[in-house]
Amino acid sequence: MESFFRTHAYLVEHTDLPVRRALMDEIDWKQPLIGIKGTRGVGKTSFLLQYAKKNFDVRTRKCLYINMNNFYFQGRGLADFAREFRQQGGEVLLIDQVFKQPNWSHELRRCHDENSGLRIVFTGSSVMRLKEENPELNGLVSSYNLRGFSFREFLNLKTGCQFPAYSLGDILRHHERIAAEVLDVVNPLNFFQSYLHHGFYPFFLEKRNFSENLLKTMNMMIEVDILLIKQIELKYLTKLKKLLYLLAVERPSAPNVSQLALDIETSRATVMNYIKYLSDARLINMIYREGEGFPRKPARIMMHNSNLMYAIYPNGMEEIDVAETFFQNALWAYHDVRFGDRICTFFVDGRRFRVCMDEVRRPLPDVYYAQANLERGRGNAIPLWLFGFLY
Repeated sequence: MESFFRTHAYLVEHTDLPVRRALMDEIDWKQPLIGIKGTRGVGKTSFLLQYAKKNFDVRTRKCLYINMNNFYFQGRGLADFAREFRQQGGEVLLIDQVFKQPNWSHELRRCHDENSGLRIVFTGSSVMRLKEENPELNGLVSSYNLRGFSFREFLNLKTGCQFPAYSLGDILRHHERIAAEVLDVVNPLNFFQSYLHHGFYPFFLEKRNFSENLLKTMNMMIEVDILLIKQIELKYLTKLKKLLYLLAVERPSAPNVSQLALDIETSRATVMNYIKYLSDARLINMIYREGEGFPRKPARIMMHNSNLMYAIYPNGMEEIDVAETFFQNALWAYHDVRFGDRICTFFVDGRRFRVCMDEVRRPLPDVYYAQANLERGRGNAIPLWLFGFLY
């Protein structure tokens, strides 16, 4: 136990707090069992350590961070460790990469049932289905999703500002005022292209080549998160990677499942399952028409965020595709984003939105225009960058 406390103290001491993540204020930290899911690379470990640093003095030993990568837990159950921690006065146990622990859901249930007053916060992959695939946790775990940096968080980090987040309704109604307040301090367009290229994943702060680091992370998403959690045999790894590449180099469109099945030498049903796995891993997003959903074929497949586009296919992208990818990534987590019609790019919560690069000559009154090259908007024309202030 002493070695874990020493590691915890070292990690907390060396954790920087460059920007406060929006999720920190959304979680009800009083809940006894909290699960934080997120794709690899979005900063789940740093998030746990930031919480510990802000809320607990390491000298009190009331909070402890542990990582299931530690071989210690291959020889000892998590529940037994939690019991010892609780007996020593521990109050909050932070468990990173819980899916690395055999029978992790059963062990979490024991931690909860056998240690009254102990609060447990654990992280896991976005591929995990906490409640659907682990019924013993139903009614116990409060699940949250940690996303990559929003443009607002990126801008705050780069400028030292403290711009707040806004609801979609606020942006639609008050975008002229909000944009003016931001522009009085900084011009967001000076930072927007950098965000599109490398601002979503916090590891752009590291002194390494961002694109190479992202490619490595993407490979880990497939090799570890998908194959391990979904129990897929290693021999199918190349098919998954080839499928991702084929989807990435095509302009956002409905997938030709039959052709993809031929290209990666598998069945149509397997292609659809693989597409779902890639979506769960937050490598792609599936955009459906109103009233439709998996296992039906999506109306459009897009990369999950624009950083992935630059990493995979840096010289083959259309500006409008990057803009549309930014828009759907900014909105999908908290809003219902659906495939549009001949008038609009997307339906969002039933409203029509058209993503465009420049001003539309004949705007329609029932369409919101998200314009990429716009500093400040007017009426239904809204700067695209402002949708990055939703969290």
